Amino acid sequence: MESRSVEFSRTELAELMLPHQANVLGKVFGGTILAMIDKAAATAAIRHAGRVCVTAQVDRVTFEGPIEIGDVVRVLAEVSYVGRSSLEVEVRVLALDPRTSAERLTNTSLVTMVAIDEEGRPTPVRPLTLSTDEQRARHEAARLRMEERKSRRQG
Repeated sequence: MESRSVEFSRTELAELMLPHQANVLGKVFGGTILAMIDKAAATAAIRHAGRVCVTAQVDRVTFEGPIEIGDVVRVLAEVSYVGRSSLEVEVRVLALDPRTSAERLTNTSLVTMVAIDEEGRPTPVRPLTLSTDEQRARHEAARLRMEERKSRRQG
């Protein structure tokens, strides 16, 4: 399988937050953001793998601050690591206040996706081409996280 670049997987989803997405405090419901994170991660993984990918794990979701109803939310995702059948996707969520044009980081997350075949079994994924020092550093950090996750599962 031919490798693909980090840029090939890069995905951006955007949505205007509306009143039906509010929680009891009048801010955007956290579950709405989690669903957007999962959708963006899946899209980035599918773009890289060229096949169906499913969520295996969501790590370290941070909520840096609330998102207001009326904000435009952008979810940015890209593959940072590829194993045999798994991929780690880094996700950032930004909220834009349309009244001031101020944009702020509101969430970050790491999502592990698994590529599956037609029978629903894990299947090999093409390699990831790393072209910058930053991509190589993120890949190495992700590789260490994947090893740590594997060791926790095994014992």
